[in-house]
Amino acid sequence: MTETTPAPPSAPITLVIVDDHPVVRDGLRGMFEADPGFRVLGEAADGVRAVALVRALDPDVVLMDLRMPGGGGVDAIAALTRGGARARVLVLTTYDTDTDTLPAIEAGATGYLLKDAPREELFAAVRAAAEGRTVLSPAVAGRLLTRVRTPVAPVDESLSAREREVIELVAKGTSNRAIAAELFISEATVKTHLTHIYAKLGAKDRAAAVAVAYERGILGRTTSGR
Repeated sequence: MTETTPAPPSAPITLVIVDDHPVVRDGLRGMFEADPGFRVLGEAADGVRAVALVRALDPDVVLMDLRMPGGGGVDAIAALTRGGARARVLVLTTYDTDTDTLPAIEAGATGYLLKDAPREELFAAVRAAAEGRTVLSPAVAGRLLTRVRTPVAPVDESLSAREREVIELVAKGTSNRAIAAELFISEATVKTHLTHIYAKLGAKDRAAAVAVAYERGILGRTTSGR
């Protein structure tokens, strides 16, 4: 009888926490450091310091507040995106207005979560962000839907039926591999569909595509057969 060697534990997800309130940073650090699946590399109190810290420490995920004296979160996200930072940015803020949500996502944020999210939801969102999956809290998704209460055009027909299926699954945080399995297509085909979706929606990544799809009413409608 052969003995099986247990798989080595996976490396913890590394984080940088960005918030101008020390109490918030302390609370988040304590929460994540109490779980062996996470490791906090550093903290910043504004967006300018955040950009320098992320470049120096190369974390997996950045928890980014938006409104901070000395440098806001949206500018920091845009700077990290332009600089090709590996880190995924998960916005964690108290603000869910249209003027906060869309600019952050368009700047390159992988997801958007509110500070009243339960701990397990926050942990799950960080894990999803580390994997490159889109994370939008229900409240933020609801805010995006308000943008289409007075639609500027009829139902958007620019996406094919298959492309709509893909963007619906992306909005649920489904990975490319899982999308391929659910739709019985290859991962390469999923990537091709995403490329077409980005081009048609004028989006540069998954999070921005989901935001634009909500804005145009492609998401949030009842689709026949689903």
